[in-house]
Amino acid sequence: MRNGLIILMFLIVQIASAQTKKHNNNDQLRSLNWDVIGTVKFELTEKNELLPIYGENIARFKNKMFDLQGYLIPIKNSQKHQKFLLATLPISQCYFCGQNGVPIMVMIEMENAIAFTDKPIRVKGILKLTNDNATYQPPVSLVNAKLII
Repeated sequence: MRNGLIILMFLIVQIASAQTKKHNNNDQLRSLNWDVIGTVKFELTEKNELLPIYGENIARFKNKMFDLQGYLIPIKNSQKHQKFLLATLPISQCYFCGQNGVPIMVMIEMENAIAFTDKPIRVKGILKLTNDNATYQPPVSLVNAKLII
């Protein structure tokens, strides 16, 4: 619960600071692999759960090696990160200001911790898809990931 509160406070501070910065479309990363991630749809159930719906486009990569370039979004206050989110926009930009809603982020679980950077990174790992409530965890993740230089 404490980690969740810290993450929420961190995101609120980032959103507030992003309000004073102009959104820079040139910072948004685009690739065919992000397009695949973007095919995930969501269904809101009667129990107020947000369940992912995976089409054939992403399902064919399930449990296979997959690489993504993106921005490291920390989920813990630390200089090195083994588990973090990867996004198409840097942390300094507001994720709620874009068109078409909030872009999906991918949970990354690295084999070895890496230092925080505000520059784009490229990682490669095994693509995992979960059917759990996306309100509590990202439905798409890369596990056993390695940094690609």
